[in-house]
Amino acid sequence: MKSAARLFLILLILVPALAMAQEATPEAVEAVPMGTSACPAPATLSGDVTIGAVLTLSGGASVYGGPQQAAIQLAVDQINEAGYLGGATLNVIFEDSASENEQAINAMTKLVEEDQVVAVLGPTLSREAFSADPVAQDNGTVVMGVSNTAIGITDMGEFVFRNSLPEAAVIPGVIGQATELLGLTRVGLLYANDDDFTVSGYEVMRDAFSELGIEIVGEETYATGDVDFNAQLTNLLAGDPDVLAVSALAAEAVQITLQARALGYDGYIIGGNGFNSPAVLEQTGADSEGLIVGGAWNIGNPNPTGESVSFVAAYQEVAGSSPDQFAAQAYTGAWLLAEAIRCADSADRAAVRDALAGVVDYPTPLGVFSFDEDRNPVHTPVAQIVREGRFVVLTEETGMAGE
Repeated sequence: MKSAARLFLILLILVPALAMAQEATPEAVEAVPMGTSACPAPATLSGDVTIGAVLTLSGGASVYGGPQQAAIQLAVDQINEAGYLGGATLNVIFEDSASENEQAINAMTKLVEEDQVVAVLGPTLSREAFSADPVAQDNGTVVMGVSNTAIGITDMGEFVFRNSLPEAAVIPGVIGQATELLGLTRVGLLYANDDDFTVSGYEVMRDAFSELGIEIVGEETYATGDVDFNAQLTNLLAGDPDVLAVSALAAEAVQITLQARALGYDGYIIGGNGFNSPAVLEQTGADSEGLIVGGAWNIGNPNPTGESVSFVAAYQEVAGSSPDQFAAQAYTGAWLLAEAIRCADSADRAAVRDALAGVVDYPTPLGVFSFDEDRNPVHTPVAQIVREGRFVVLTEETGMAGE
């Protein structure tokens, strides 16, 4: 693994050149269907091959699970239409975690022990993954997080993968770029202290600001599910920060943004991965102006891969709406599992695990994708800021547009 310092420097170089967000993909880029494989078609694989997916289809985090389900089903349909697995047909069983850790455990247990799936995508939330992934690990079944960004996800075992960039691979570069472009000097930190994802994001934010010498004027916490953040925000704003850094899931992110603006704060807000849902922008409206977020993919990337262009068009056709980052990662995850099954020419769980670990330079909507030695993703992140209700690339010009 690269050292944290080296990763930070690399991200500071990479992130300024990254993509725009939430606008139409340039027509000049030719669509390229998924399915450029490093392996020949399976020679012996046949019959039904079943994978599972544990997603937040209901509950407080359902804003993420719905797009993930649509994207996974799209990928499975395309894989079968293309005959990607030779004589075999790929099936998927969806289970709803209801945004609850215990339900995620139950869903994972059903898929792995009762349904005997080859591999599992999800769960949606990092805290669910920390609860449920050990079930897959103990049963020697691949589980791939497609939206798990907390520190330590893949430390749970050799069968645990993720294709979602961890916060530690995104946030430091975004904070570094924002500090350089916008002259940030004082920050107030707010996070949920009862969720693995939000605590992890907070720790990455705190360390990044500290390393840059930014004064932390205050730190405030809340519990997941809270709806009133006025006391915490009032305390932070008393320190006169020029940026609020918030690690939150979508439901709380919306209320924190609205309440900060209602209290008269008109400065920048840097959010973690939980802010990446279009629903956050829709529900906060003009109050999201100046929100800065790092991410793994964006529909408005001025230099998208052909696979990204193809994915966007196909998703819009079947879903009737544009995909978000969570959909892109879920779609890519399904194709990565299909590539592993194809290369293994087997539905044996251990063989699929080994083939998945060997994926290198696979063309996807996220970019050219590889897993590192710790089964974490390797591809380029995105830096973006909200201007006039949409994400655009974070530059000196767009960063200062609201000044």
